[in-house]
Amino acid sequence: MSYDLIVIGTGPGGYVCAIRAAQLGLKTAVVEKRATFGGTCLNIGCIPSKALLHASHLFDEAGHKFAEMGIGVPAPKLDLSTMQAFKQKGVDGNVKGVEFLLKKNKVDSFFGSGSIPSAGKVLVKAEDGSEQVLETKNIVIATGSDVTRLRGVEIDEKRVVSSTGALELDKLPGRLLVIGGGVIGLELGSVWRRLGSEVTVVEFLDRILPGMDSELGRSFERILSKQGMVFKLGSKVTGVDTSGDVLKVSVAPSAGGDAEILEADVVLVAIGRVPYTEGLGLEAAGVQLDQRGRIAVDGHYKSSVDGIYAIGDVIDGPMLAHKAEDEGVAIAELLAGKAGHVNYAVIPNVVYTDPEVASVGRTEEELKENGIDYAIGKFPFTANGRAKANGTTDGFVKILADSKTDEVLGVHIIGPDAGTLIAEAAIAMEFGASSEDIARTCHAHPTLSEAVKEAAFAVEKRAIHM
Repeated sequence: MSYDLIVIGTGPGGYVCAIRAAQLGLKTAVVEKRATFGGTCLNIGCIPSKALLHASHLFDEAGHKFAEMGIGVPAPKLDLSTMQAFKQKGVDGNVKGVEFLLKKNKVDSFFGSGSIPSAGKVLVKAEDGSEQVLETKNIVIATGSDVTRLRGVEIDEKRVVSSTGALELDKLPGRLLVIGGGVIGLELGSVWRRLGSEVTVVEFLDRILPGMDSELGRSFERILSKQGMVFKLGSKVTGVDTSGDVLKVSVAPSAGGDAEILEADVVLVAIGRVPYTEGLGLEAAGVQLDQRGRIAVDGHYKSSVDGIYAIGDVIDGPMLAHKAEDEGVAIAELLAGKAGHVNYAVIPNVVYTDPEVASVGRTEEELKENGIDYAIGKFPFTANGRAKANGTTDGFVKILADSKTDEVLGVHIIGPDAGTLIAEAAIAMEFGASSEDIARTCHAHPTLSEAVKEAAFAVEKRAIHM
């Protein structure tokens, strides 16, 4: 059977690519090694983590904030097995939704491990060992990423877990130690902190959320510390002793020095992710990788071999589901003869904790490094009417604009529903808006989005409510 396009992997990048290609008239198939579609994101990543974040947030609200709003309820009791079932219901619904969309768009599906014996051919090896070769004009590799391992620390997904195991715990850990102060570690750490665990985060650098605006990171650390999370920054884990009933974690200064021993019931390794290219046969097919093991592609996602393309976590750029989705649309449109494009300067990044953290565009550090003169507009949620009324006043909106042109260069938010609020900033930046454009756009009252408007006013030192 011959196709115009075969996509290997059905995570957000892969399935979106396949659906868009089919919409454009390309005969399309997907190859998926799991029994279900959706990749890491839908099965063991974004979707299940957000379900637990939501449930744990409500648990925490019921236990600590309902009373001050005049809602009298008994102290909540954790039924972890039911909460895990709630999480799985969300996963199943999303996975079945992708299955429906692929069928609706007449995309053929093949289950098994995909590899590329040569350009124009995809070998599918099913779980029972049977094999078949599919012919295609084009191949898009969208196999995503895997957990980064920490040398000397073995992950068993029971007591020493990756994000996968942290989402499947069947018992509340009394003490959880998180290795890594990035997005995954903070999100999952906050889930178990809300449910009652003592959480300690060990981060190699001297700040959390590396890569995001440093002021954002410092402020967020203070907020999470007030919530009860403990941070050991500038520290590294040099070993985990699993021989006893209690895990003994050796933690030393990153710069060198004597180690201390911390005890934990569960250790979460969350130090990043690496491209997943194992078993694809890339070397034999002649596909070149870069120095970090990613597939090297040009501006149109083409690898070193004609007819073989790659998107998402296996290529350069932030490992974000929405970035992969946009690339999936872009490559499908390019293969159909249209003008696919992704604006990498406007890709939002969100941490789904409480409060949320969201960022788009450049940070202050990047602007300084590039010698760009900029103005800052900041507005705290303590001065926002809706946030005050809701009792959700932690955080602020920060807008960075070019000093000469007033073009918005970056927006950084800590606060309630920041992941939704950042979309306004992304749209504004996509159209080259100035801070004045945002400030002079009427925003509904009382809404959290008014904080974005006020921050835009603050760029020119004329915020109304501060």
